[in-house]
Amino acid sequence: MFLDFISEVEGLIKAALDRCGYKVEEGVNNLGLDISPHADLASSVAFRLAPTLKKSPVQIAKEIHQAISGDYNYVDHVELTGPYLNFFMNRRFLNTVLEQALADNAWTGRLKEKVIVEHTSANPDGPLHVGHIRNSVIGDTLVRILRREGCTVDAEYYVNDMGRQEAMVVVGCDRFQLDGSKPDHAIAKVYIAANKAMETEPEIRTEADQVIQRYEAGDEETVAKIQSAVKYAIKGIEETLHRMNIRHDSYHWESEFVQSGDVAEIVGLLEKTGLTEWEEGAFQLDLSQHGFEKKMVLKRANGTSLYITRDLAYHRWKSENSDRSVDILGADHKLVSGQLRTALRLLGIREPEVVIFEFVSLPTGSMSTRKGKFISADELLDEVESRAYEEVSMRRPEEDEAFRRKVAKQVAAGAVRYDVVRVSADKATMFDWKQALDFEKLSAPFIQYSHARACSILRKGEGAKPFQADLLTGENEIALIKMIAQFDLVIDRAARELKPHHLATYARELAESFNLFYRYSPVLDAPPELRDARMALARAARNALRTTLETLGIDALETM
Repeated sequence: MFLDFISEVEGLIKAALDRCGYKVEEGVNNLGLDISPHADLASSVAFRLAPTLKKSPVQIAKEIHQAISGDYNYVDHVELTGPYLNFFMNRRFLNTVLEQALADNAWTGRLKEKVIVEHTSANPDGPLHVGHIRNSVIGDTLVRILRREGCTVDAEYYVNDMGRQEAMVVVGCDRFQLDGSKPDHAIAKVYIAANKAMETEPEIRTEADQVIQRYEAGDEETVAKIQSAVKYAIKGIEETLHRMNIRHDSYHWESEFVQSGDVAEIVGLLEKTGLTEWEEGAFQLDLSQHGFEKKMVLKRANGTSLYITRDLAYHRWKSENSDRSVDILGADHKLVSGQLRTALRLLGIREPEVVIFEFVSLPTGSMSTRKGKFISADELLDEVESRAYEEVSMRRPEEDEAFRRKVAKQVAAGAVRYDVVRVSADKATMFDWKQALDFEKLSAPFIQYSHARACSILRKGEGAKPFQADLLTGENEIALIKMIAQFDLVIDRAARELKPHHLATYARELAESFNLFYRYSPVLDAPPELRDARMALARAARNALRTTLETLGIDALETM
């Protein structure tokens, strides 16, 4: 859709540059193309050429404009506005967009890469907390965006089964009884109890260290205990993720890379760099010449490996089994992530693309029953669901309890996901109950309701009929078609830049554009031929809203 229009504009500009004898450096968007309030697409290429040509951008733009010629497919005309070249879509393009948006297989993507996206990867020592949610939502949304772009994506969870936390879980399970609560919460209780007991029984630390050693050595009894505890905790974590429409395709355990010998091989390769040494009872990698003051510990004094050592082996595996790999990490992992990527460079291994996110917080006192304490993702979801139920009950009192509960659950999950992902990952954000559940603006319920409204129009209609797209000439009709056209452009940008908030912004703008169309362009009461054309546009908008919501991992409700 929009990418086809861009492709034609690029061809026109490049041909004109050749006629003028001008060249621009290769690179992403080297022609300075962008959507503009003054045109469907504007080019600022003249500014890029000015320093080299020693001419004013206005003069350069004028020369390029005069050199633009040829048969237009989707371009209606080109205007010169000072230093800018403004391109406008023709009727043929608008009709093509509408036709494509009505197809069942619209928006299938063009990229054919194999991508591994690792996200969440929380320690299996308890439930997900509010801080984990942003990792999971950003990661899953990127998985969906990359798939929509045409990639084959493996969403992976990297299981930390060899750290001290898991050893303490085993110690806790040996000393305390797991209760009947949700598995991840039950594991957290014995983990917390074991750590508390260590205050008066310091030998527990030694016991935990021995568990780590026995596990790394492959002791069968220890392996069975740890794997049982890990799987039990992950079962509970999965339940929480499923509430937010998040699922992983595969799980890779740290121990895989120790048992396979990959970790030992990685340590050996790093040793050959001449940057390793035993210091203060640990085997360390000196990365000071690469800007890191803190040395990277590869092995403890007792010979056991560390998380980052095993992570290096895992990343080598990922680089060998993908065209592209992506890590979603919190801001507190910046240092370790930098060290890891530097070590990978030393080994000649392709580095991952890393999305660093700042943290999400809750308003003070918003969950006073746990003030100052750990707030689990389950508690947050329960609270949002409760508030969503109140909102749905107020709006749809005539519906039965089952309907209201179901819609509240879907609205709550969407509200959390959207409120988390709508803000750029590099900015801290606060989850706002009122804003997240606002059916009127800037929220998932607003977008879901727009989709439901489109579905309602289509239910009241008489099914798809032949229509004349040329009848759609109103300002809001044209604006909606152009907004629908932008979906592939937004997906392409979000996939390349790994910035899912672009899609969240687009979803809101698409919903706003549809609502303006609905308000000012009556569908069911329009004259017959115009009615059929507007019904087709409503169906195209419904398809676009549904696809956008699905790509955001939010349920596209047909009634709410």
